[in-house]
Amino acid sequence: VRGLGAKLLDEGGRELPLGGKALLDLAHVDLTGMDPRLRAAEIIVASDVDNPLLGAQGAATVYGPQKGATPEEVALLDSALGHFADLVDPAMADAPGAGAAGGTGYAALTLLHARFRPGIEVVLEMTGFEAKLPGADLVITGEGSFDEQTLRGKGPAGVAEAARRLGIPVVAMAGRLALPPETLREHGFSAAYALTDLEPDVTRCMAEAAPLLERLAARVAADWL
Repeated sequence: VRGLGAKLLDEGGRELPLGGKALLDLAHVDLTGMDPRLRAAEIIVASDVDNPLLGAQGAATVYGPQKGATPEEVALLDSALGHFADLVDPAMADAPGAGAAGGTGYAALTLLHARFRPGIEVVLEMTGFEAKLPGADLVITGEGSFDEQTLRGKGPAGVAEAARRLGIPVVAMAGRLALPPETLREHGFSAAYALTDLEPDVTRCMAEAAPLLERLAARVAADWL
């Protein structure tokens, strides 16, 4: 929101430095400098995650380690985001998608009054995906790491849901698979195949992804077509 003219101020009226930790010193959010056209604009945020802002599934805990944050830094960031939410709108911290993009989702919801839509819903709508499904024998989707985050609103989950409504089997291809078969079936996936099924060494999977994908695709075709 700083890029749109908002100011994050401490108790002395000074602007906070950049960085999540600085939010611990936040005392006031000044929106008077924001572009007035925003008040009349409809802002739609397309997000592929539904994480809340705080806690075990929040922005800092889930995404901080992916960006290199230590456990101590994660706890500090979560506290800083919690302080920010206490000043702005505590109730919205639990809103689905508030934790997207490190808490950008929360700022969009509360300060820009944005409307959230699942990112995959927007993509499927714009591409006319469901209209292309009738007559298909199989839908193949995929992701680098097929895990619990995949099921929290990411692309493959949306593809599977759309295909399931029409009774079309869905197969997932991934770099690695961290979900048991029963969980896959519960979410509309008939089966999942991973590069690590062929090559357990993840480094080699990334270095030799193309030939491994060809072999994996051949296995899918043999099993389903």
